Amino acid sequence: MEISILILISFLLILAYIFDISSAFTRVPSVILLLLLGWGVRQAAVNLAITVPDLAFLLPILGTIGLILIVLEGALELEINRSKISIINKAFLLALVPMVIVALIIATVINYYELADFKTSLLNAIPFCVISSAVAIPSVRSLHKRTKELVVYESSFSDIIGVLFFNFIALNQVIDSETFLGFGYQLLMIVGVSFISILLLSFLLSRNSHHVTYAPIILLVILIYALSKQFHLPGLIFILVFGLFLGNLEELRHFKWFEVFKPAKFEKEVEKFKDITAEVTFLVRALFFILFGYLMETEELLNLETLPWATGIVSLIILIRWFILKVFYLPVKDLLFIAPRGLITILLFLSIVPDQGIPFINKSIVIQTIVLSVIIMMTGLMFIQKPGKKPLNQQYMEEVFTGEE
Repeated sequence: MEISILILISFLLILAYIFDISSAFTRVPSVILLLLLGWGVRQAAVNLAITVPDLAFLLPILGTIGLILIVLEGALELEINRSKISIINKAFLLALVPMVIVALIIATVINYYELADFKTSLLNAIPFCVISSAVAIPSVRSLHKRTKELVVYESSFSDIIGVLFFNFIALNQVIDSETFLGFGYQLLMIVGVSFISILLLSFLLSRNSHHVTYAPIILLVILIYALSKQFHLPGLIFILVFGLFLGNLEELRHFKWFEVFKPAKFEKEVEKFKDITAEVTFLVRALFFILFGYLMETEELLNLETLPWATGIVSLIILIRWFILKVFYLPVKDLLFIAPRGLITILLFLSIVPDQGIPFINKSIVIQTIVLSVIIMMTGLMFIQKPGKKPLNQQYMEEVFTGEE
């Protein structure tokens, strides 16, 4: 039995790797194929009368680890310098403004139909408003550098802002000036924790001579995130800052204190750490979506009662995104449909405690929203030119992303 499970897991992960490679050519996001793969395994197990233990408890664990690694992997690839200020500002606004608008509209609709009070409605609306970096980042690898860079920034910011927004609403019974002061204190706390943790982790990475080096670093990152979450601190900020620090060592060379990290050795270790992080991230992300696909019920996916609502939510997301892209003078054709929902939507939905839940916001509407948004992204990606071909709006894109006129 153990050998059969080992063979199955190895086979599924090899298929996931093939899906990941093929997505650059087919423009079919690997998440769609992984969900179908997990669903297919479930159907096979049912038809063959194979008893499989309940694996639902693994979903939030894999999701949390996957979120940490995905944000870390994305941050490691981002460059921070003066030339990036414009794109960072645009990405932050593109992540924040549509999220708030869509959340308020969905919450207003829920509250209008008297399904819940406005605060509870807003809490249940937020999971639908967050772009999934777990889906978006792998899906844009083959696109132009500027587009890919903006998507990585935007989706990473969206994850962080979404978690902060969700926790702020969930953990505060009353929203007033005192609440905002407490939130500001939490941000200062995580900045302090991040600063100390980053220095210690970086020193460990630069000085460790043991043959096992990178696994302890990744485990310590997960531990710090988990502890910060335990104390209701925004741990994703630490993950983002840590990744940006390691990914931008060139910008730190002119500081004398940086010599303590032995820059030559440190940079080599960071390159290896990036590779290891990418490998582990792939495994965790693949396992998460295969498991989520396995746990999907066919009835939930084909629920005709929630399908119009899921369609309405996705339509609203695209409409608001189109409007914001126009306002910020960003290329609509290249960015409009890259707004998938996924891992973070599932995690936030699972984080809603029963007494704050709304029966109408159920697993069916979550699954349908995710699937529809990913299918729309897949369709949109098929009409975006590949990097080998110079698009007609390339000069326009360069001007918009760099802030040049």
